[in-house]
Amino acid sequence: MFNSNRPSLEELPSTAQLLKSSAIAAVSAAAILVTVVLPAEYGIDPTGVGRAIGLAEMGEIKTQLADEAEMDRQMMEAEGDQSSLLNDIFGLFVGGAHAQEAIVWRDEVSFTLEPGEYAEWKLVMTEGQTAQYRMTVEGGRVNFDLHGHGGDQSVTYEKGRGSTGSEGAILAGFDGEHGWFWRNRDSSDVTVTVQVRGEYAEFKDAS
Repeated sequence: MFNSNRPSLEELPSTAQLLKSSAIAAVSAAAILVTVVLPAEYGIDPTGVGRAIGLAEMGEIKTQLADEAEMDRQMMEAEGDQSSLLNDIFGLFVGGAHAQEAIVWRDEVSFTLEPGEYAEWKLVMTEGQTAQYRMTVEGGRVNFDLHGHGGDQSVTYEKGRGSTGSEGAILAGFDGEHGWFWRNRDSSDVTVTVQVRGEYAEFKDAS
């Protein structure tokens, strides 16, 4: 194997032959590009050969599929942007609603009642005025009496036994004090919170 004959210079291709071979290869590659690759991959068929042998149709299908994929991607991005915008708007709406609720209540009071202890808070209102309220109880239950009195008149709006909360409105039928009396009948401390808003002159501790 080490005694093989080396080719002579006469047997090697000349520069002209190499250039000719390179030119033929370039022309062949260009022909394949124009007649096969461009029609099959991109639907471009300048010579008409690709369509004649069915490659141009294949390229057109590939191009159409690529266009549809790009359209789907753009639509998904647009839907994502729209969803993000809607979420932002919803967040602003909810945040605004919470902020509005935080400032709507005109007065708020919170106190703790030990077992057997009582408290009384009243709204000073004139006839025809309306006030809204929300009362919550944490840690247990209370008995309460929502009533009004003034001059020689009195009225009971609501009574609760073992209550954990209530909400509603008070329409004053006469001038006077309208509000709550609570007593803790449980065996543990309870915390009562009352929020009020509307038409009244004062919200005061009447215990």
